[in-house]
Amino acid sequence: MGIGFIGFGSLGKAIIERLISQKVNVEIWNRSLEKVEKTYPIVKNPKELAEKFEFIVLCLSDSAAVKELLTSQNLLKGNLKGKIIIDFTTNSYPEVLEFYEILKKEKAYYLESPIIGSVIPAKKGELTLLVSGEEEVFKKTLPFLEKVSTKTFYLKLPGMATKAKLINNYVFACFLTAIAFATVLGEKAGFSKEQILEILSSGAGHSRVLDAKKEKLIKEDFSTHFSVKNMLKDLLYFENFLKEIRGSNFERFIPKEIFKIASIKGYEKEDVSVIYQIFKMLDS
Repeated sequence: MGIGFIGFGSLGKAIIERLISQKVNVEIWNRSLEKVEKTYPIVKNPKELAEKFEFIVLCLSDSAAVKELLTSQNLLKGNLKGKIIIDFTTNSYPEVLEFYEILKKEKAYYLESPIIGSVIPAKKGELTLLVSGEEEVFKKTLPFLEKVSTKTFYLKLPGMATKAKLINNYVFACFLTAIAFATVLGEKAGFSKEQILEILSSGAGHSRVLDAKKEKLIKEDFSTHFSVKNMLKDLLYFENFLKEIRGSNFERFIPKEIFKIASIKGYEKEDVSVIYQIFKMLDS
């Protein structure tokens, strides 16, 4: 099995490492080729991947990057007829519908497949995938998808996977905002950080979010698994999606405002758990 892979951010790199460990032939293109270590097999442009592989995976920063790849850059200059584009990017809901149409005109197939999980589960092949697109195409790609995931939700209708991902990340942001604030509050009340987090772990705070971020909060290790920049982007996409289906909903955007402060303060490349520092700063 061989695939073309576009995108070499933290998550993309972790997925590539997983695929290589599973004996998958992977060739890579990244907008900034100098960021890809020379030990990885790279190509000079996306057209090469389109010509060589049936499956082409996108793992990009945002919908603008996907749109640029599909329109301004030369992926479409390759022969895409019958090829399958698997998009791991978390996209804007309206734009993901455009991507289906762009690739349909090229007689290619588009699978929208945003990821739940970050760097650590990616390296272990323990991601959760949300997939929309044609069922036969999904079934064809399933042996590949199973190399990087332990759970896959097939949601069929275009846009459904993206809606589910944006809702999931809103919940993630809410949990993390509450946990970070509660940690600062606990310290101010006289608990050690370890103490209050252990209490939360055994009580109402028990969650995958706390399990994933507990050590980062204790050690104040904010090296990136999922960046503030990407979380803020997802919350902006969520806000636009929510406005579309419910009208204006201001009170639901408090997590977005906290991540916006983190971005303004220069933390946008840090891990999302860095909002603990924001609450400490706001409380001082």
